[in-house]
Amino acid sequence: MRVIVLVKATAASEAGEMPSTEMLAAMGRFNEELVQAGVMVSGEGLHPSARGKRVRFSGSQRQVIDGPFAETKELVAGFWIWQVASMDEALEWARRCPNPMPVDSELEIRPVFEAEDFGAELTPELRAQEDRLRAELAARQG
Repeated sequence: MRVIVLVKATAASEAGEMPSTEMLAAMGRFNEELVQAGVMVSGEGLHPSARGKRVRFSGSQRQVIDGPFAETKELVAGFWIWQVASMDEALEWARRCPNPMPVDSELEIRPVFEAEDFGAELTPELRAQEDRLRAELAARQG
């Protein structure tokens, strides 16, 4: 199963404070373990929400909202995509993660939908489209 591991933002990350050399080294060691174990698919840090935008949908209307966004505890400062056997395995890895922030912080782990999760609603035609798009993405990245 694939999971997304969300690194929740803090006041410091939203203020644009960069991690220390020690934190970068600790996260580098952890990422190395993830890669060597075949768990890490991808992972990135995100700029503060002040550099972001939101698009709010209401029917056919679209409203663009400029950052920063008020509720820090609901923001994401970074993420990983992990390939794991189970949520328990994801939790084992998360428990080994160095604290990604210089203050108390939080990770959120959520399963990524797989095609099988959509059941009969994902028709053979839609499945073929999904497979074609994934193959095109892989070719562009490869």
